[in-house]
Amino acid sequence: MRAGKQLLPLQTLTNPHIMNDTNQPEVLISEAEIAERVQKLAEAIAPRIDDDTVAVCLLTGGLWFAADLTRALYKAGRNVRFDALWLASYHDERKSTGRCEVRADLQRPLIGRRALVVDDVFDTGLSLSEAARLVKDAGASEVLTAVFARKPWPKDRGMEPDFVAWEAPARYLVGYGLDDEGKSRGLPYIGALD
Repeated sequence: MRAGKQLLPLQTLTNPHIMNDTNQPEVLISEAEIAERVQKLAEAIAPRIDDDTVAVCLLTGGLWFAADLTRALYKAGRNVRFDALWLASYHDERKSTGRCEVRADLQRPLIGRRALVVDDVFDTGLSLSEAARLVKDAGASEVLTAVFARKPWPKDRGMEPDFVAWEAPARYLVGYGLDDEGKSRGLPYIGALD
């Protein structure tokens, strides 16, 4: 170690309870549990796709899950292509606006290819159903959907994801891509703020 440099204790870097924010999330699912669920989900998805499949990440929240899932799919024998679709329905608010805005469209051709739309959470279903429609309209031969967390919802959502890693409680979730008005996405676990 160079003189004058002091390293933080490892606990400071990994302990979810050491944060500057006074509103600490209650940990619901740990980093290790997330990794285990992602690997199991990849093993379930791998037989349904091929290496020509395009994994379509829904930005911004789906980025963490999509990165982990595509690596886990590789370990499960699938080397998928990658693309992203940026849809906005929350606009850094705690409640959906009820409509989706496309902020950045797909970059890869999907005509004749299978697509796997990947998102962090399925709550209202608005973003995932709109993404599935856009991907199908772009020419995908088949559209599969995968979410890390599915929350219970009082109304019919019109569609359900094909693959779900975790049945989440009806709570305000943060971490692993899920945010609180733009904050807390980078937490390595999923917690609840309510």
